[in-house]
Amino acid sequence: MLLKNLALFLLIVEKGGLSAAGRELGLSPASVSERLAQLENFYGASLLNRTTRAIHLTDEGRLLVDGARRLLAQADELHSSIRLGTHTVRGPIRLSAPEDLGRQYIEPILAQFMQEHPEVSIDLNLSDGYVDPISQGIDFAVRFGELADSTLHARLIGENRRVVCASPLYLARHGTPQHPEDLSEHECLVMRFGINISREWTFKKQGQTQRITVRGRRVANDGALVRQWCLAGHGICLKSVWDVRADLEAGRLVEVFQDYDLGGTALNIVYPPTRVQPRRVRMLIERIADVLSTDRMA
Repeated sequence: MLLKNLALFLLIVEKGGLSAAGRELGLSPASVSERLAQLENFYGASLLNRTTRAIHLTDEGRLLVDGARRLLAQADELHSSIRLGTHTVRGPIRLSAPEDLGRQYIEPILAQFMQEHPEVSIDLNLSDGYVDPISQGIDFAVRFGELADSTLHARLIGENRRVVCASPLYLARHGTPQHPEDLSEHECLVMRFGINISREWTFKKQGQTQRITVRGRRVANDGALVRQWCLAGHGICLKSVWDVRADLEAGRLVEVFQDYDLGGTALNIVYPPTRVQPRRVRMLIERIADVLSTDRMA
């Protein structure tokens, strides 16, 4: 019963409330509250602070989140080894990836992995925003950028550069900008990250740095949509080279400002500091790392 209550506790944290966790499991709010109380009595500590609108983990609750994930992972590994043999790969995997990278690169890897392991199920969260693997119960995330959360572990896959590009149609209609300052005369396609709109683009050349504030009527928090707008000739975009590599090679998009450095970001696989990951998760991490490391572009 302890393991079931621990799993319920993690679901409460993931869903952000007792009622939402109960609906997921088909339990009444009273049953969820009773089982949470059992868990708090077992540990002799309050795990959650509850208000009418939200729940917040206590210090003991935060400690239990990490420990519960480890314990449940170990129990799952033991169960699979005993009942199904050490070579069987089965069970759910939850992961997150950026929109474009997820569709173009991660999904084909997942399709092949699931074909090889028919007892594995996948829950893929595509998001260009920040996803917290711990609070959202995600096994791992493929992510661009520096590792802001020091409590997570990271596996570096490779480096990634940014490019400014536009479609041949747009450039034929509006001309090709020769200098970053020329962007003030162009329609730019802008990404939103949470509440922040990325209107400032940074250009470096021969030790000099220019920060250009761009304008544009189209803003989105979906990198795939920004790429789609760019392909349709609606403007100029700043993208990860991973996202537009095939378009550049096929001539659907044209890179501008090739003699400028627009900066780069690391491509990482990040995951909670769980000591024991299920074998299926370890295998998929290895598969993604191998494929993306082979395909990476400097």
